[in-house]
Amino acid sequence: MATAQSTALAVERREAAGSRAARRLRRTGNVPGIVYGGGEEPITFQVDARLLRQTLAHAGAVIELRIDGAGGTPVVVKELIRHPVSGEAVHIDMLRVRLDQAIGTTVVLDLIGAEDAPGIKEGGVLEQVTRELNIEALPGDIPDSIQHDVSGVVIGDTITLDAVTPPRGVTLTDDPETVVATVSAPRLQLEAEEEIEEETELVAEGETGEEVEEGEAAEGDAGGSEGESEGE
Repeated sequence: MATAQSTALAVERREAAGSRAARRLRRTGNVPGIVYGGGEEPITFQVDARLLRQTLAHAGAVIELRIDGAGGTPVVVKELIRHPVSGEAVHIDMLRVRLDQAIGTTVVLDLIGAEDAPGIKEGGVLEQVTRELNIEALPGDIPDSIQHDVSGVVIGDTITLDAVTPPRGVTLTDDPETVVATVSAPRLQLEAEEEIEEETELVAEGETGEEVEEGEAAEGDAGGSEGESEGE
């Protein structure tokens, strides 16, 4: 879990000048960003891309933002936009926070222990439906992720949010009935069952057709007998 200790990030103030200026900024190895909230005016800034990457890799939830060498302001990352191909940061939004006031944010849900689960050992397929959780917590209590042990799941299980236990000081704000993950039967088994059902339907249809033909033949025989009787 993240602690109240923060990692400092030095940035430079910049004037908001549109997307063209932002692209030029990125070409020089910088990332545009903005910090807002806390009852103060938003401030746009630029930060060295390498420094940002290193800071995010080692920081907890709270970052001490220092603009133009001024005193640090506690912030959290509100949104980090990455390039869809390279994965590099292209813009960052930060939110000023007070360490004594809870805030709402999202964290990653990490399912652990799947390799030991009976259902997985039997060939079941674990599908994680929900990958991020909405939470409320003090900035210093926001965890990097929330883990949930699935080592006991079996085929056919459905895991809902009410089974997930958050760390101390963290409140889950999503619907407790939210589906987190499911464990389905092996694909080959499902395909085999579908084939069996199809074959059963074909056999049933074939038997019904034979019954109809037999019935029609019987009616034809009966009609022929009547005709012969009338002829006689």
